[in-house]
Amino acid sequence: MPYVNIRVAGKLDRQQKEEICSGVTELIARVANKPKDSILIFIDEDQHENIAQGGKLLIKPS
Repeated sequence: MPYVNIRVAGKLDRQQKEEICSGVTELIARVANKPKDSILIFIDEDQHENIAQGGKLLIKPS
């Protein structure tokens, strides 16, 4: 059973999550020849202030 973990900075709305999950599922099913119903996708939404790049915390976009 393939599983995918996607981590994003900030929040996604439901429509964005559905589109991402649909696209990732289609890709894995095609490339890895796996049944779509066996693919699990986990989306982790992290707050910008909990992520650093280049030694500096990300700030929330305006």
